[in-house]
Amino acid sequence: MPRRGRAVRRTVTADARAHPFRALGTHNFRQFAAGQVVSVAGTWMMVVAQDWLVLELTGDSATALGTVTALQFTPMLLFTLHGGRLADRYDKRALLLAANLLSGLLALLLAVFVLTGTAGLTDVHVFAFCLGLVNAVEVPTRMAFVGELVPPHLLPNASALSAAYFNVARVAGPAAAGLLLTVLGTGWVMLVNAFSYLATVIALRRIRPAELYRTARAPGRTRVVDGLRYVRGRSDLIIPFALVAGVGLFGLNFQLTLPLLAKTVFHADASSFGLLTTVFAAGSLTAAFLTTARTTRPSARLVTASALVFGALEAAVGRVPGYPAVVVLLFLTGGASVYFAQAANHRIQLGCAPLYRGRILALYALILQGSTPLGALMVGYVAEAHGARSAFVVGGLASLGTGLVALCLRAGRGGPGPTGDDPGTLGPTTEDVRTGNVRP
Repeated sequence: MPRRGRAVRRTVTADARAHPFRALGTHNFRQFAAGQVVSVAGTWMMVVAQDWLVLELTGDSATALGTVTALQFTPMLLFTLHGGRLADRYDKRALLLAANLLSGLLALLLAVFVLTGTAGLTDVHVFAFCLGLVNAVEVPTRMAFVGELVPPHLLPNASALSAAYFNVARVAGPAAAGLLLTVLGTGWVMLVNAFSYLATVIALRRIRPAELYRTARAPGRTRVVDGLRYVRGRSDLIIPFALVAGVGLFGLNFQLTLPLLAKTVFHADASSFGLLTTVFAAGSLTAAFLTTARTTRPSARLVTASALVFGALEAAVGRVPGYPAVVVLLFLTGGASVYFAQAANHRIQLGCAPLYRGRILALYALILQGSTPLGALMVGYVAEAHGARSAFVVGGLASLGTGLVALCLRAGRGGPGPTGDDPGTLGPTTEDVRTGNVRP
């Protein structure tokens, strides 16, 4: 029997590598992915336009850009765990419909202010904070919803493809934004983003509810504290969460550091800024496609190693001279950042019970993105005082240090721990299906 099990796993792995887009064969995931490509491309156009607007309004102030970034991500810090609780308690499709409609309305209002010439820094602050409030619910709900779109054995591939289409949009969005900023101006880019949310709304409406792989809700109240207790009792989840915290806080502040590098070091125009962002995203996309072959839960060793590689590459961006060398390193850094984030995500998501998935992924999103406000302020201060290159060096060395600490902790424990580098929970168990907790 064990021999047969190994043969089955080898066959599944071979099939996975032969068909990296197999999750797209599922109607619901295919619809959702199509809507997300358009919507996320609009979002990245908005990121470029918003950053450019802030720099224009403030005379290239790194502190002002850091403040806007902090305002946008502060709600993630405060409310994401509650967003995960909502995702585990209520219909995820309905929550996503409401969140995307509200985000589109917010983007439309800011676009109108910019087009009419009445937008100021305060308006950008208000928009960033309100969008952050919506994202505190939308992000964990969207991440958990992927688990309902495909059968359990396709979850690793669907998660990897989600990162892939995110980075396809991340390549297309900034490139289009750089062109439109030059030709039409900031307001029109924001208007395009506002209407891009309709793509996700239409996709969600076309999803077939009867074909969703829903997990039965736990009896009684759905509490945030239950999810935290679940993580505390899982030693194999602690180190990836700690790595995500350290790297997210210090290293993943590219929304702030990339525009500063473009404007203050290379004195680039809008289209050149879009090129740097596109190169970074192209590396991210390459790494995302590499992870589509993953069929099992990644080991803790792989997660730690990917954090170390990312930290070294980011620090190198701040040290190498010349535009061509920076472009090459940004491509590699973008790939390393996504490879690390995906490895940590799969280590966590594929190791938790579906019943807690919304709250566990909310904690992941909280740590990864909610640490951005503090990180943006710290990195913004470093960039203001010592230049944009120093921000890359500090972020990279801090990420490298986090990985080394994790490596020492694993060595001190003498191994992977009681739950080890097990394959993890890829989805509902046979008992879940038999008792009616999910669709078979």
